[in-house]
Amino acid sequence: MIKRVGTTYIPVSNPETASNWYQEILGAVENFRNEDKAIMDFADQSFFLVKAKPGERLGFEDIHGNLHFSMTFEVDGFEELSALHTFLKGKGVEVGEVEDRGHAGNNFVFYDLDGNLFDVWSELSPKFKNAR
Repeated sequence: MIKRVGTTYIPVSNPETASNWYQEILGAVENFRNEDKAIMDFADQSFFLVKAKPGERLGFEDIHGNLHFSMTFEVDGFEELSALHTFLKGKGVEVGEVEDRGHAGNNFVFYDLDGNLFDVWSELSPKFKNAR
C-alpha cells in the first residue's frame, strides 16, 4: 500500500542557516521557512529542517558503538559519486572516504552543518535506473 517516502524530518539548530546550506551544497529548493522549520525539496522528496533541541541529530549507534546514518542518497554511477565527493570536499563539508563495502557500488558518508550523518551510494534503485 505504501508507495514512497514523501517527507523526511531533519533536526537542525537554525532553519534559516540550514536551509541556506542545503540549497548551496545539495541543490535543494526552499518552499517555506519560518523560525521553527524550513521545507525543502530535493532528491525527489520533501525535507523538513526542524529546529530541534541542542544536540539532536539523525542517526544512531550500531551494536559496535559507531554512529550510523539513517538515510542513503543515490547517484548514477561511480563518476557521479566521485564528482559529488570532490564537490563536497571543495565546499568544506566533512566527508568520509569512498568505500567498497562488499556489495554493488561504492559509498561515502558526509555530515551537514548540524552533524547529521548521511550516506551516498553510487547505484540507483531499479525504479530510477529504469526511468533513465
